[in-house]
Amino acid sequence: MIDLSSNHFELFGLPVGFVLDSQALAGRYRELQGAVHPDRFASASDQEQRMALQQATWVNEAYEILRDPLRRARYLLQLHGMDSDGETITTRDAGFLMRQMELREALAAVRNAQDPEAELDALMRETRRMIDKEVAQLAVQFEDGSPDALQVVHESVSRMQFLNKLYDEAEALEAEMEDSC
Repeated sequence: MIDLSSNHFELFGLPVGFVLDSQALAGRYRELQGAVHPDRFASASDQEQRMALQQATWVNEAYEILRDPLRRARYLLQLHGMDSDGETITTRDAGFLMRQMELREALAAVRNAQDPEAELDALMRETRRMIDKEVAQLAVQFEDGSPDALQVVHESVSRMQFLNKLYDEAEALEAEMEDSC
């Protein structure tokens, strides 16, 4: 059985850090799922079945958190005893706030553009580039590990939060535009 008191990194046998080996994570996930999958406990007692379901759920949740850079960053903040609630993390970066408004306006203007597909594609590429930049910065900030660097992580998490949401909205618009063709 799995120790439910371990952190997600310990569960997967990975060092605690932002940068992780995604292949090792996926391999260990498959191993853990094989060990605790509720189907393996179909003929077990009700208590063993509940425990297997609880463990499988915990493994799935831990895997989803660790494989997503934003969720992993929030989780690491939490492990460092810092507020990781996405709703309370906001940016004070005035330049990014202006860029955020520009990106929102660009997304809103896509439908009325001369070539909506090209505009949306360009916006999505730019947003993906910005997300990738934030992920790289988070890796450096967490590697530093100093209290000042961890405070800067809050800014990066806030920016990533916005960028991920914008990218999701752009994907939804893309699907909507494809459906209407």
